[in-house]
Amino acid sequence: MAVGADFRVSRPAGEMLSESVEEVQTVTFGLYNLRQKEAKMLFVFGALALGFGIALWFIIGATAGRRAALSGAMGAINAVRGIISGAAILVGIIAILFSIIVIIQPGQVGVQILFGSALPNVLREGFHIVNPFVRVEKMSVRTQEYTMSVVGEEGQVKRDDSIDALTKDGLTVKLDVTVWYRLLPEEAVNVYRNLGPDYVAIIVRPAIRTALRDAASYFNAVDIYAGKREEFVGMCKAKMDESLAGKGVIIERVLLRNVGLPDRVRQAIEEKLSAEQEAQRMQFILEKERLEAERKRVEATGLADAQRIINATLTPQYLQYLYLTSLQRMAESNNTTFLIAPYDRSFLPLINVR
Repeated sequence: MAVGADFRVSRPAGEMLSESVEEVQTVTFGLYNLRQKEAKMLFVFGALALGFGIALWFIIGATAGRRAALSGAMGAINAVRGIISGAAILVGIIAILFSIIVIIQPGQVGVQILFGSALPNVLREGFHIVNPFVRVEKMSVRTQEYTMSVVGEEGQVKRDDSIDALTKDGLTVKLDVTVWYRLLPEEAVNVYRNLGPDYVAIIVRPAIRTALRDAASYFNAVDIYAGKREEFVGMCKAKMDESLAGKGVIIERVLLRNVGLPDRVRQAIEEKLSAEQEAQRMQFILEKERLEAERKRVEATGLADAQRIINATLTPQYLQYLYLTSLQRMAESNNTTFLIAPYDRSFLPLINVR
């Protein structure tokens, strides 16, 4: 009877051991996500599970110990008691550990909220042990971009979010802009306390739009489009820095992506550019002709100088010598014609050239 009793109780104990291990694994894997949502509940759950496991150990031992001793199944009862109580205690310990552990990823900081109050200490990236009743709000301190574009799919606002700005000459231009900004880690608590996690929509976006409109009023439309583009961007950044001073957010760079001009202004600019290109072409042609005329003058001067030098060195005797030398070369050639080569009134030779 004792052996049969041990067998009947120990078999369910083995099945319960396997099921308990699976439950512990399932609970463990889900604890981290639960920790991110609500650390307080996790801590309370862990404490209750721990207390339940300890209490269960004594309760089962007290109530079932006497019966098990009478039936001879004390070993099986102890095994079941150890499995159930151990699983509850293990889950409780894991829950408590996860309720006090916080991991801040690279490029983030953590703001600690305790009973509705923001604690002054900022959690930097890495591993931290915190009060289990603290809720940690993670905020990015990486460089981020805010785009306002006429193309609805490019910016944070999924529609035409370009900025209509009035210029100095009374024209309206559409500005597409991207701004690089980042949160200062040491100011994360103040930003969260004063502005909240949605600080971009509260101060960054209005500061960008206001700065662009204010800066545009100091420039003509054509200057923003081309002539003084860099100066315009510099003024925009200066105005954004002024608006965000002391807010915990800094502007790293302003990128003016596109300037949309009115149709008549764009046409006038294109006509002006075309006229300038034509003027440059004509200037090139005139310069080319001037250089060609200069070249011809230099060439003519060189020829005139050469002729003056030749005329100064020629004498009748030298010309006669050249004449006779030429006739001699002709006479020595294979030409068989007769050549009458008059020279002057006193010298008219008749040469048979064979």
